Amino acid sequence: MLIVPGGVMDVPLADPRVQDWVRAQATRVEVLASICTGAFLLARAGLLDGRRVTTHWEDQADLAATFPALMVVPDVAWVDTGAVVTSGGISAGIDMTLHLVERLHSRALAERTARQMEFRWTGQGLLDGVTA
Repeated sequence: MLIVPGGVMDVPLADPRVQDWVRAQATRVEVLASICTGAFLLARAGLLDGRRVTTHWEDQADLAATFPALMVVPDVAWVDTGAVVTSGGISAGIDMTLHLVERLHSRALAERTARQMEFRWTGQGLLDGVTA
């Protein structure tokens, strides 16, 4: 699994070496994920074309305008398309990672992890073509 974090993305978006590295890693992992504006890096690397995705609510319109081959989904914490999972902002990223714990291990472990973190996990996202 590779999880690309978000934040200010100016430097990685401008560096072709970073994009090349992400593309190379994407061929080696079972799950590629992004939190918040990390979706911009995955999109720049050409890894999100034709997929339903999400990002932080403030950046959704910009992601859709910059990368018209994406289907940007508003009002969800995360979108899981199988090989690629994207999330909104920081807390949505936590929700997404708990979803991934459930997907890759078990609901019980995800619930125990959320409880230990004192995180109110909703488990609410968009499963797009993924069977749970």
